[in-house]
Parts: sequence; C-alpha cells; structure tokens
Amino acid sequence: MTKEREDKFVELAEKRVKNALNALRLIKNLANKSNYKYEDRDGAKITRVLMQEVQSVREAFRSGGRKSSDDFKLR
Repeated sequence: MTKEREDKFVELAEKRVKNALNALRLIKNLANKSNYKYEDRDGAKITRVLMQEVQSVREAFRSGGRKSSDDFKLR
C-alpha cells in the first residue's frame, strides 16, 4: 500500500469509526424508558441487526472484500 493510500485509509477510518460510535451512542439513548416506550423485542431486534453488521465488517476485513446489509426496518 502506498503511503498516500495508507494515509487516506487512516483518515477515512478514523472519521467513519468516530461517526459510527456517535451513532451507537445515540441508539443507546433510545434505551431510556423514561423517554421512550418500546417492546423488549424492539431492543432485541436493534441489537441483533447491529451485531450482524459488526460481524459483516469483521468478515470484510478478513477477506479484503465488501459486504453490506439491507436497510433496517424495526417493524
């Protein structure tokens, strides 16, 4: 990997991981039952789809390939 491509990877990885972590924190806020009403199955579905996507990312890095999930629908 050339230095330029490596620098671009680091730049994008840091930005995208930071954005993903911020999004996860916002999703975590949805668990506050004082502010939101939801069924346990809703929380289970959210965590299941997130874990599946993390697994997909892990596999993509292992294989050097590209994988993506469908759009998420709660109900």
